[in-house]
Amino acid sequence: MKDTLRISDLHVSVEGKPILRGVNLTVHRGETHALMGPNGSGKSTLGYAVAGHPGYEVTAGSIELTVDGHAYDLLSLEADERARRGVFLAFQRPMSIPGVKLADFLRHATTNVRRPERKEGEDLIPMREFRKELKSKMEQLRMDPEFARRYVNEGFSGGEMKRAEILQMAMLRPKFAILDETDSGLDVDAVRLASQSIAEIGGAEMGIIIITHHDKLLEHNVPDFTHVMLGGRIVETGGRELAEELHRSGYDRIRAAYPAAAADEKQMTETKQVAAV
Repeated sequence: MKDTLRISDLHVSVEGKPILRGVNLTVHRGETHALMGPNGSGKSTLGYAVAGHPGYEVTAGSIELTVDGHAYDLLSLEADERARRGVFLAFQRPMSIPGVKLADFLRHATTNVRRPERKEGEDLIPMREFRKELKSKMEQLRMDPEFARRYVNEGFSGGEMKRAEILQMAMLRPKFAILDETDSGLDVDAVRLASQSIAEIGGAEMGIIIITHHDKLLEHNVPDFTHVMLGGRIVETGGRELAEELHRSGYDRIRAAYPAAAADEKQMTETKQVAAV
């Protein structure tokens, strides 16, 4: 049985306001999926819901994970349990953790994922083994070794934060990874480096969902499928050519083709504007 992440008729609300309105998406391990759509269409909400963020309430639908022949109902698992089963989310705006060195953070996180039944603080990956692997991954990602001695994301530039997220993905080796606008705030060279790094780390080993507004991050990660999200649902699916069209022409054709979703998008936007007043 192929490792699979299956999202079925997923409805999600935030602070009582519906965001996702019936999302269906199936990702097999080894596939790359691009998820595109206008701002506020629900892309990040989908990522948070899959990862188990407590602020995102699933009101209907299911998220099922099948790995190594075992099936899991992700909605019955806490966020840390989902990570241990092989789900990873790279945040669009990662939090800083003052006082915690990146290397220490990664050693604990990596141990928790690889030894899911251990008690916290016990049986950490041996330091020599961990340092060897961390050094190898940082060389692969062309990162300065001193980077690992800094506090997690504290004082990091946008590019450094995104590279730290990719380093986490490299060390955790998830079965399924969701990358939430990893290209956001990066210049062209940094996006190209991020694209190369994701391709080197992922490949056939992971099922990857890349949430993006642009096609540059897809340069080295040619999507098997491109999905367009509008008004809280996936309305259209295609290949790489669809991503290129959206980057080139925007979403006017999509809005015209799916008026019900466009109406929901407008309502979601108006609700956000009222809440901001």
